[in-house]
Amino acid sequence: MTETHELLTAAVRRLIDATIRTEVDSTAIAAATERIEAATAHLSESLLPGSFGVQTGPDGHPIAWGNVVIGIRNPVAPPLAVHHGTDGVVHTDFILGAAYEGPPGHVHGGVCAMILDHVLGATAHQPGKPAVTGTLTLRYLRGTPLGRPLRAQAHVERIEGAKTFAVGHIAGPGGITVEAEGVFIHPKRGRADG
Repeated sequence: MTETHELLTAAVRRLIDATIRTEVDSTAIAAATERIEAATAHLSESLLPGSFGVQTGPDGHPIAWGNVVIGIRNPVAPPLAVHHGTDGVVHTDFILGAAYEGPPGHVHGGVCAMILDHVLGATAHQPGKPAVTGTLTLRYLRGTPLGRPLRAQAHVERIEGAKTFAVGHIAGPGGITVEAEGVFIHPKRGRADG
């Protein structure tokens, strides 16, 4: 079932890209819209209530299917595959297309922030003990190119009690485009929000 959903999500990602870049005439757009509405109605026949959140995969491991960065069922997610190196470096390699454009030909700065938030946060997460973002500071050095291979990576700079201080960056073919530093906090169990 997961593989089937991944194929659907990939198809919707291609649809998003084609929607942005199409130059077909209005008759073709109207026909496509009708087919998309029919497919949406079909998929809407049975929906989970609320957000998708974390579900258990076929192998029994948790999967963040709806996550905006790594969600395999979220067509807005690039998606990123985050790798943890034995040296403590967390990284992901990816290419972003038209759906993530800010300035012409470049990734929107907010998308860069979202990716760095996730990758830096991945340095602080521990099994059964997630971390939340306390602060995230970014420095944009140059535009991050669309359609080119990119790498985001991060590592822990230091740990102070419940706080993990991480640093990282996004780099493309021309070097580092965005630098980031963040503080990630392990919330106390049972603490009420508010």
